[in-house]
Amino acid sequence: MRTDHSPAPERTADQDELAADLVRRYGSPLYVYDLDRVARAAADLRAALPEHSRLYYSLKANPHPELVRALRLAGCSPEICSTGELTAALAAGFDGADCLYGGPGKTAGELRTALAAGVRTFSVESPADLRRVGAEARALGVTARCLLRINGAGAGAGVGLRMTGGASQFGHDITDGLPDLAELTVEGTELCGLHFFPLTNAGDPQGLLAEAVASIRTAAALEAHWGVPLRLLDLGGGFACPYAAPGGRPRYDELREPLTAALDEHLPGWRDRLEPAFESGRYLVGDSGRLICTVTEVKESRGTTYGVLDSGINHLGGLSGVGRLPSLRAEPLRLTGTGPDTGAEAGAEAGPDAGPDAGTGGAEPARRVALVGPLCTPADVISRAAETVPPRAGELLAVPNVGAYGATASLLGFLSRPAPAEITVRDGRVVSADRLVLEREPLA
Repeated sequence: MRTDHSPAPERTADQDELAADLVRRYGSPLYVYDLDRVARAAADLRAALPEHSRLYYSLKANPHPELVRALRLAGCSPEICSTGELTAALAAGFDGADCLYGGPGKTAGELRTALAAGVRTFSVESPADLRRVGAEARALGVTARCLLRINGAGAGAGVGLRMTGGASQFGHDITDGLPDLAELTVEGTELCGLHFFPLTNAGDPQGLLAEAVASIRTAAALEAHWGVPLRLLDLGGGFACPYAAPGGRPRYDELREPLTAALDEHLPGWRDRLEPAFESGRYLVGDSGRLICTVTEVKESRGTTYGVLDSGINHLGGLSGVGRLPSLRAEPLRLTGTGPDTGAEAGAEAGPDAGPDAGTGGAEPARRVALVGPLCTPADVISRAAETVPPRAGELLAVPNVGAYGATASLLGFLSRPAPAEITVRDGRVVSADRLVLEREPLA
């Protein structure tokens, strides 16, 4: 199976000028999301999956309403894990009935809000989670369709970040035997299928295929054990995308045929009774986003060159400290034609480090530079050793592939600094411009 990557997002002079223009209009730093790239990613992924599959977009990757709206237009459904994500899905034009609501630790209040908004499909992590869904559904006089999330043995693929296959807060553990259907028969609910999500961010298509086939086998065993046909089978995701570094999305072109064959072999007649589903966050939006920031100062300290930026871990990758994302190895792309002489510095002053060639690119070779943010902590490091032409004060840098797990996966509230602006563009034109704002609410 091929492990080719799609072409990395190409930078053109027009895109560079657009970035500089957006900074002049909206300030620095800012995120720019290209909605055309979102549509292309959705088309590429759909072409790699069995025909008639449902494709869910995981809003945890980026809940910006314009991105969610673009994926609705591309035929995706929303996968949500909070009332905030539900609000974003509704704002993007989805109905509650379109949503799959999952995640551990759902509270009674969250379930009540979701059911009242029309959500009827839930992924449940355990019989206790199923009972909580049932209690709230009965209180509203409705029936919730539920998928039981399974923590199976998996295929042991050594790619990506494992989500299940060992001790985990996710899913019903079946290593000690298959669950009894009576335990899963709860008034107010209807068990309609299964949910698997064994790993995430798997760039190896063969490993991803092995995990999906293992999940299909487990689903077939459960269907036979219960004697009840499955109607929805969510095989999860794991589709990868580079993060905060140059590169293109992996290609999964050759998944469709073997996945279809596995469904045919283990779940015969599935086309007439079963809807396969897959979900993705980072693959669908990761390469759509760039973080544009300004170099405020360049300094030398004991043999290390530091480029101080107006953006740091408060805007990008703040969750790396708790293991949610790998340590940042961002390789910003240098935008040409920006700097103190171009008017694109968004208020940054040209200090003594900004020589006469500032912003021109010059002929200086690339070397290692530590790129750090403006926060009062030594942890505020975007890249400890970025291979780049040393930046100059006042010029713009662009961090690529941050459409997923960027702004809303960062420490936005740290030090009370403002959030970056978020701009969506289509065909080089601004569709929306907004900024997240943290506010205190008085409590009764």
